[in-house]
Amino acid sequence: MSDPFQYRRLNRDDAALLLVDHQSGLISLVQDFSPGEFKNNVLATAACGDYFNLPTILTTSFEDGPNGPLVPELKETFPNAPYIARPGNINAWDNEDFVNAVKATGKKQLIIAGVVTEVCVAFPALSALEEGYDVFVVTDASGTFNEVTREAAWHRMQQAGVQLMSWFAMACELHRDWRNDIEGLGQLFSNHIPNYRNLMTSYFAKASG
Repeated sequence: MSDPFQYRRLNRDDAALLLVDHQSGLISLVQDFSPGEFKNNVLATAACGDYFNLPTILTTSFEDGPNGPLVPELKETFPNAPYIARPGNINAWDNEDFVNAVKATGKKQLIIAGVVTEVCVAFPALSALEEGYDVFVVTDASGTFNEVTREAAWHRMQQAGVQLMSWFAMACELHRDWRNDIEGLGQLFSNHIPNYRNLMTSYFAKASG
């Protein structure tokens, strides 16, 4: 008999955000999202990490090569976050400084997004899962060459126990209850979802009336 299903939901008090290899060169490889859409999703994910005050780790691979530097907006959002410039490790989990930074957060839930999905996201996600972490991958802030390679990566991670979710779902699961804050999270959504701005405009008009 299989074990009963357990809903392992994100907990803002036990989650850390890992942004892996969102580098100027690597991002040019992303073809499963349009450039503007993908950048918006990445920045929305970062904004959620900042809003929920999640311990956040930034990492890059082989910056001096064609992968290029980290997208500057991420460093601006998290100026004091651990920044691990890996000299060559493809799997971030193979880098001791990165793993030590993750462990230093004291969190057991890891939210991961990166480029490219089947390598820079899947490899550390599977490695962290093996070490007993609960792993959540932000699907729309992780990009790759095409939908075929993306689907293969998603299936591989999901079969191992990684939870896949959008940045919007991540935010809602972390927030839990609108009574915790309407305006702050609503503004974040408005900044990254044009149609949500209409919703919030309507709400503010009603509230002020």
